[in-house]
Amino acid sequence: MSATAGTTRTDRLLGGVERVGNRIPEPFVLFVGLFVALAVASTAMALTSTTVRLPGADETQAVRGFFTGEGIRWFTTTLVDNFTSFPPLGTVVVILLAVGLAQRSGLMSALIRRAFSGAPRWVLPYLVAAVCMVGHVMADSVMIVIPPLAAMVFKAAGRHPVAGLLGAFAAAGAAYSTSFVVTSLDALFAGITQSVTATLPNPGTPVTPVSNWFYNIACSIVLTVVCGALTTRVLEPRLERAGVPTTQVEGSEGIGTVEDVQELAVSHQDRAGLRRAGMAFALTVLGLGTLVLVPGSPLRNDGGGFLPESPLLDSIPFVVFCLLAVPALAFGRATGSLARAADVPRVMGEAVRDMAPFIVLAFVLGQFVALFTWSRVGSWMAVSGASLLNRLDLTGFEAVIAFIVLASLLNLFITSGSSMWTIMGAVFVPLFALLGYEPAFTQAAFRVGDSATQIITPLNPYVVLVLAMLRRYEPEAGLGTLIARFLPYTLCFWIAWVLMLSLWFVLDLPFGPGQFARM
Repeated sequence: MSATAGTTRTDRLLGGVERVGNRIPEPFVLFVGLFVALAVASTAMALTSTTVRLPGADETQAVRGFFTGEGIRWFTTTLVDNFTSFPPLGTVVVILLAVGLAQRSGLMSALIRRAFSGAPRWVLPYLVAAVCMVGHVMADSVMIVIPPLAAMVFKAAGRHPVAGLLGAFAAAGAAYSTSFVVTSLDALFAGITQSVTATLPNPGTPVTPVSNWFYNIACSIVLTVVCGALTTRVLEPRLERAGVPTTQVEGSEGIGTVEDVQELAVSHQDRAGLRRAGMAFALTVLGLGTLVLVPGSPLRNDGGGFLPESPLLDSIPFVVFCLLAVPALAFGRATGSLARAADVPRVMGEAVRDMAPFIVLAFVLGQFVALFTWSRVGSWMAVSGASLLNRLDLTGFEAVIAFIVLASLLNLFITSGSSMWTIMGAVFVPLFALLGYEPAFTQAAFRVGDSATQIITPLNPYVVLVLAMLRRYEPEAGLGTLIARFLPYTLCFWIAWVLMLSLWFVLDLPFGPGQFARM
């Protein structure tokens, strides 16, 4: 950020963070360097016979080195699979194809103008944050779909679109583990926790997808307010003082072209298109609902249900794609923006073109993540961190705080919450059970560390994605730019979340139906 008159002490502090952070190499170069460093470290650990024993496992496992015969053979035979099986790649491509279709048909622009034409400007940051809290039901898709829409909302209301983009991503990412509604993550975490408690002599109250629901609702409300206030009082003023453009720079490279909505009036033609899109949306929901609810549905699990795992929960990208693409086709047909069948692959092809930088980056990112998993370095880090806390022999609430700090630090390296909870839950659920804490309480504490720091780590592929979106406005923006702007959200979210956990603990409030902190 360039120094300008009227900069505050916070501006100078975050400007320093930004300058230091922007010395981090470009994401592609960064991950090549991290891959090489991990390859060397894993080889050194393998040569020194470093082992790791996962909780519940009968045998220890050796850390595997890249520069060994086994490592070279693994890399040369799995190079393609490492790329194509990189989890965010498929989700990002599929969702952005639908988003591109909805944007280029004009549906997003018309919908934003119609929905927010009467909303006061001051309420938008809070409204966007609340939408993100509900949007967590879409899983990772929330970090792809909502930020560019929020930029359009802010632009249409005469506010800074970058504030909408980044504020929405902060709410979607740093509060990922909480929501007003029960999400697939609740079911996933509960399933992992319950599998651990089954081996305990005193398993406590059974953990279900609603075991943290009361606590999640309260945290969602608090974090919505915190996010809205930070966007209004910290992020947006800082963007204006820095002179960040409010329109996309012509010729800039980035992902997710965001249409600049200049005014909120909706034409008669667009109103007709929205009615047609609304009917298409309703029919799509009806069709999907029928497919889900019909007895013997292929989207049910073997027990006939949906939780904790089912094909339905694995079909979220498909559901989101349908809910975006079908109304977009109906809108485009009604307004003439997609008058011919050939227009559909054309606009989807334009969306793929915008995604090219991310696809290139995903190639090297996928190799790094695959090596991190295959080498077992990630497992070693998590187990070593858990062992360290265990050796410190903490027994009170300070042990819970130390646990959250550890989860926050590990989250900078292991951004998959389910993977990290599988390892940490197996250690800390029994440990805290011995101290008299319910497994659902331990799970609630983990959710704090699992979310707050993931918007400031380059290892989160969605951080790289939002950087590409940001470069539509700031071509020179780097990772340091994002870290500096997201740091206030991370710190304030973390503090607010810990205070909420402390309040629930001290007042012995229920985390969910029949769930309390102490056994």
